[in-house]
Amino acid sequence: MIPDGKTQFSIGIYAGESPFNLQPAPMASNPVLTPMDITEAPSGTVADPFMLKVGGDWYMFFELTNRFNNKGEIALATSQDAVNWKFEQIVLSEPFHMSYPYVFEWDGDFYMVPETGRDKSVRLYKAGQFPLGWTCVATLLQGSRFADSSLFRFGGLWWLFTDAGADAKSPTLRLYFATDLFGPWTEHPNSPMADGDPHISRPGGRVVIIDGTPYRFAQNVYPVYGTELRAFEIYELSTTTYGERQVGDGPIMGPGSDAWNRHGMHHIDPHLLHDGSWLACVDGCIRRDFDESLLSPVDPSSND
Repeated sequence: MIPDGKTQFSIGIYAGESPFNLQPAPMASNPVLTPMDITEAPSGTVADPFMLKVGGDWYMFFELTNRFNNKGEIALATSQDAVNWKFEQIVLSEPFHMSYPYVFEWDGDFYMVPETGRDKSVRLYKAGQFPLGWTCVATLLQGSRFADSSLFRFGGLWWLFTDAGADAKSPTLRLYFATDLFGPWTEHPNSPMADGDPHISRPGGRVVIIDGTPYRFAQNVYPVYGTELRAFEIYELSTTTYGERQVGDGPIMGPGSDAWNRHGMHHIDPHLLHDGSWLACVDGCIRRDFDESLLSPVDPSSND
């Protein structure tokens, strides 16, 4: 997410029996993290949260927009119960804007793929000593604007969704695969995907696998960035074929009734708990001088 100075995102915790039907967690006082909780630097927004449970503690990585330099940096918050969160510190900063810290564990190590679109790359970072000390260990893709890259392991291969559109208003969903996390990465023959539909082409959170089936989340960027999320079941996935269908008839998450998310929600990181329920960190936004009529999606072709 590129800061525009007019939009403020905050982070909340949602819960439910399915990642496609979540509500504000009753035990959480949402939002659980706001720019006011950041003590290391003045922040205009906090967004794009991803979390992991390691041992008995939860670790949340998220984008923090630093008003000192007006760029995104990756920050850390911790919790013992995934409800009450404490901001710790900025853990990763580069000369360019960073966001969407897609963090995961693989083969005993912890990795992160943050958005580095302004560097025209997809970079893989590894934690020398989790949760701190992140070092870039590979460049997975380069040469284009890549936004909100989302990796997952399925069928013995690595898969990577990314928005490689020219800008945020014209997303292009591309899919790559590799036998090794470090690559080389090959573009899928069906890529680009989603026909460039701005409602469903930009990744919106962690890909989850439920009963052997992958599901991806997509954020709507039209007519206003960051208003809602949709989910898609990937019913066919191989190096030569691809098939998906939308979960439900519409968005699974959108503008809420509270002040912190009344103008939209655009990100989800769901986790399956031991009791079979789901817990997710999400974000929501408010905008100054916002036209409420824009919350109703409009077909881009109507503007031709």
